[in-house]
Amino acid sequence: MSETFHVVKREAHEALVTAAYVHRGFGAKESAQAAQMASMATHHGIRTHNALKALHLDELFGSGAKVPGCTPNATVTRKPSRFEAAEVWDAHQKLGQAVAVDAIERCIQLADKYGVGTVSVDNAFHYLWGGGYVMEAARRGYIAYTNCTATLAEVVPFQGKFPTLGTNPHSWGFPTTDSLGFPIVIDWATSVIAMGRVQVLKREGKPLPPDAAVDKDGKVTLDPNEAVSLIPFGAHKGYGLSLINEIVAAFIGGSLPTIRSREHVPGEKQSCAFFFQVIHPEALSAGVFAKGRSQSQNVKAVIADILGHGNEKCMLPGQLEAAAAERSRKAGGLLFSKAEIEEFNRIAAHCGQRPFDLASLPVA
Repeated sequence: MSETFHVVKREAHEALVTAAYVHRGFGAKESAQAAQMASMATHHGIRTHNALKALHLDELFGSGAKVPGCTPNATVTRKPSRFEAAEVWDAHQKLGQAVAVDAIERCIQLADKYGVGTVSVDNAFHYLWGGGYVMEAARRGYIAYTNCTATLAEVVPFQGKFPTLGTNPHSWGFPTTDSLGFPIVIDWATSVIAMGRVQVLKREGKPLPPDAAVDKDGKVTLDPNEAVSLIPFGAHKGYGLSLINEIVAAFIGGSLPTIRSREHVPGEKQSCAFFFQVIHPEALSAGVFAKGRSQSQNVKAVIADILGHGNEKCMLPGQLEAAAAERSRKAGGLLFSKAEIEEFNRIAAHCGQRPFDLASLPVA
């Protein structure tokens, strides 16, 4: 039996989240962009990177931190470059979601002109759900990729003892809506679970999955209240993927992972780094698809072959998100648990907004 959720109208959710950011000193546009990305995450069933996670992240490490890692109303600087299809931005610690929305849009513009476009971002604050940005590009017909360094180094490297890596997600989006009804979106943290998932399980009073986290003594734990550091998925494979993000960030300008958002060291940097890439499908086409198929038909044929031969019940990445989006659509709003609604109401009280009336909210 599926879990029961309370339905909140998207407009009401975005009004509250926008107000919460504005209350913290952020501008109207960047606050609205953050609220819209939070709605998109919840609409697709991504509870680990919703508005509660975003606002909590800002409180701990962003505008509310002792040494702020996020600057309201900051202006992004585009650095000079001799490469027309590749831009490098200094975000000056601007709200990450606002930067990411603009960056993926700029990559699309570059891909339209050059076939491919990249935007690398230095001095960034975390953008939350990377899958949302590549999903939007994929819906518009592009292949998109992003990675970033997580806010904190909280993952222990393979065969190590001390957390020196972030959860460091990778996100890919592919324009397969015509073939499948939804874009394929491959989006994962490189740890067994994201720290946002630990927070969800803690809030809901549920245990961690096996071999996902360790306590302060480095021992594996199932208790989300005792979890201090995370374990990479797939042993050396997840470790290698996480390492990619740190090395890409180092090329961009990112500094030492172990001090990121944790420790002010004179001359060092505590910010994240982002990398975005968008490819126009025409830029990949060899134009000689088997049996005269078009590019789109060829993609559909390849996917059908992968899911054939007795594999028909296998799921594709993005399928769960598409199903969650359909459930949200049928419910007529965004779906939240009782614990999440209560947390939203604490936020509403703090910024002088009307709380959600739990008793009057529809359930789904």
